[in-house]
Amino acid sequence: MRRLLLRTVTIVVALPFVLMFLYIVPFVHPVSTMMLRDVLVLRGYERQWVNFDDIAPALVQSVLMSEDGRYCLHDGVDWGALNLVIDEALEGERSRGASTIPMQAVKNLFLWSSRSYIRKVLEVPLAIAADTIWSKKRLMEIYLNVAEWAPGVYGIEAASQYYYGIPAAKLSRRRAAYLAVTLPNPYLRNPVRPSKGLVRLARIVERRAHQSGAYIKCLYE
Repeated sequence: MRRLLLRTVTIVVALPFVLMFLYIVPFVHPVSTMMLRDVLVLRGYERQWVNFDDIAPALVQSVLMSEDGRYCLHDGVDWGALNLVIDEALEGERSRGASTIPMQAVKNLFLWSSRSYIRKVLEVPLAIAADTIWSKKRLMEIYLNVAEWAPGVYGIEAASQYYYGIPAAKLSRRRAAYLAVTLPNPYLRNPVRPSKGLVRLARIVERRAHQSGAYIKCLYE
């Protein structure tokens, strides 16, 4: 029994790293744990894979400026932001979060959605591995195709069609900004019916995205 348990734990721990090497292949289209959940509960989901080069640069810029402005500079983890969150937690303050895009990508692919310190600890080595194994461009492509943008709607192509009836390649800067600020909570935020707070956030992201040239070189060099 102990030997079987050890083998099971080893397989569970090793599986994400094995899958990362499989996901290097461009024609492999990963699915998230949330998508698998939707299938298991017979709810189904909507997702249309789109290649990175067929996504409007304005959307990529907006997501970077909204979610992870240091994406091209870190190794999968923004250690400065993470250390600040740890300090806040130790002092009993409410954490502002420090998830990078690699951390969010591995969470979507291999972990669960509910917040916990255990999940956050697991995200760190997985994010570093993903950032090492995949190119920055491939990592961003995977993230934009597995992120949930509305209940049961995954990936930017499906989201663009769902909200605006257009392909992701034709997203304007304004629409891209609204989609980007929807990402943190697609169950409460709606880019076509934004609250005043969401409008304010979208305008900030749109302005920063327009000035993001130096921050996105790893994706468009």
